[in-house]
Amino acid sequence: MANHGPIYGFSRYVQNKIEKKYEPELEERLVKWIIAQCGSDVGQPELGRVGFQSWLKDGTVLSQLINSHYAENKKPIKKIWNTDKAFKQMEQVSEFPKAAERYGVNKTDIFQTVDLWESKDLAAVQRTLMALGSIAVTKNDGYYRGDPSWFHKKAQENKREFTEEQLRQGQNIISLQMGSNQGASQAGMAGYGLARQIIS
Repeated sequence: MANHGPIYGFSRYVQNKIEKKYEPELEERLVKWIIAQCGSDVGQPELGRVGFQSWLKDGTVLSQLINSHYAENKKPIKKIWNTDKAFKQMEQVSEFPKAAERYGVNKTDIFQTVDLWESKDLAAVQRTLMALGSIAVTKNDGYYRGDPSWFHKKAQENKREFTEEQLRQGQNIISLQMGSNQGASQAGMAGYGLARQIIS
């Protein structure tokens, strides 16, 4: 964790709300996936948010994770630093969101470096990893390893092709939106703006 003093009042309240968004069950699934995707050499974190954060904090696991979705000669993170220097670790962590966005993760689903590094919002880290997993399952390009049911597939384009004859047939149909009223009428309606007539 970062070296900052205790927080009080409204800041503490906000931090507590953010921390409650973190899902331990989701952590377990993400750890299983990362180990399946990268191999057992990435190690296993201690259970809980602190263990999860310290496992990912130096950026090496995240770099291996994003690289595992590419061919050997197309890996987005060329050099993975195994160092204890804080600025190098933060630099390495900051490479992951850029690579994830290029892979297809929406910008709104991507965590900020401080969310992980200072443990500001580990739920945002989980969200990013879930989005990455969903895109990997959806792409189905042979690089995803793990159980496909761990992630939801993203909606994909379902393009339809119509023949000229089908398009011509569609022009002959008059729908209710095109003026056919199918027996509906305005009989008994008062004009707009007039008071309603009550007959006793």
